[in-house]
Amino acid sequence: MAGSDGDLFTAAAEERLRRRGPLADRLRPTSLDEVVGQSHLLAPGRPLRALVDADRLSSAILWGPPGTGKTTLARLVASGSAKAFVPLSAVTASVRDIRDEVARATERLGANGVGTILFLDEIHRFSKSQQDALLPAVETGLLVLVGATTENPHFEVNPPLLSRSTLFRLEPLDRSALEELVRRGLAAESATATEEAVAHLVDRSGGDGRHLLTSLEVAVAIAAARQETEPAVTLADAEAALGASVVRYGRDDHYDVVSAFIKSIRGSDPDAALHWLARMLTAGEDPRFVARRLVVAASEDVGLADPTALLVADAAARAVEFVGMPEARINLAHATVHLALAPKSNTAYVAYGRAASDVGEGDVGEVPAPLRDASTRGSRSLGHGAGYRYPHDEPGGWVAQQYLPDPLVDRRYYEPSPHGREAALAAEWRRRRSATDGDPPSPEPAGGQ
Repeated sequence: MAGSDGDLFTAAAEERLRRRGPLADRLRPTSLDEVVGQSHLLAPGRPLRALVDADRLSSAILWGPPGTGKTTLARLVASGSAKAFVPLSAVTASVRDIRDEVARATERLGANGVGTILFLDEIHRFSKSQQDALLPAVETGLLVLVGATTENPHFEVNPPLLSRSTLFRLEPLDRSALEELVRRGLAAESATATEEAVAHLVDRSGGDGRHLLTSLEVAVAIAAARQETEPAVTLADAEAALGASVVRYGRDDHYDVVSAFIKSIRGSDPDAALHWLARMLTAGEDPRFVARRLVVAASEDVGLADPTALLVADAAARAVEFVGMPEARINLAHATVHLALAPKSNTAYVAYGRAASDVGEGDVGEVPAPLRDASTRGSRSLGHGAGYRYPHDEPGGWVAQQYLPDPLVDRRYYEPSPHGREAALAAEWRRRRSATDGDPPSPEPAGGQ
């Protein structure tokens, strides 16, 4: 019987959805003031808002993840302009379609003095020849091109076309913007929702407003099929709409899980590190936050034992921006496993702490004269740079000379570890130090070679 009830509710929900237009379309803003998010572009005085208000927008590329408002902004730009608005999709448009629109724009301008805004959705899908067909009309100003893309336009848009367009970067919607969309959606549907349901929908949306509203609409339909009165969306409804159970991840969980993640990497356990990574991403954690923690761990916990770790972590962070979710989870997993498997050393981190402690306590000194700037005649007349020996002039590329201030000349901050690549780097460093007059070889670290 429970299964029959579930089928009945599902069928009723589908029927309700068929009778109405998509919620995302019904809530599409009619003015820039109604747009949620993108305040860096749309707040009063910000670049895009200022150009639209003055009707002075020239060709532009709107670049951002799905569901961040690219199409909506293009339509609002057109609604505030005296120019005609012509939408095309790069998925279906051909070079002939472009030429036809150029001809219509020429006629429109000549007959009525009205310019044309050509909105080209998914411009990254246009081939080089298709983009080249646009270039003359954009160059002359016959067409104001507004292109929308989820891909990096520096790679996907021809340089001549990109150089004639202003690039606006749209960001994933933040939590407050997503919660505002839920409020508007519930009001439009004459429905309510529990805090847990709202949090689950927001957490699982990935900053995509359209995905959020689509999921909310399904959740409301499920709730409405269950009761005759005002639909009340529960956590179970939200889970059913998204096809995924909620992963408990409150404020305390955020700190606890990321702590477990970093400690698992530090402890060289790739399985545990991947588990905590999956927990964070599944719960809707910002992948950029995860990427930042990996970059920190690469220097704090791996350090000189594997100098490539920072490069891998930085590349993963860049991939998050370039590729986006959900594919970027692969890049984050790559970096996570690399850091977990890498030999570990925190010597650079510890050494900096020792140096910063001295500086913070005022234990400093004057810059030695040979190290002072000697780029001007006046500084040289004061003896700056006198006695400095240029290491590149030496056969071995190194020369023994004093670099620390006089009061700290015997101070040692860095104590190398015997792990990974650091062992070889430290061995050469010790050899050079032992050659310095009056400076005996530094002691081997515990467990050294």
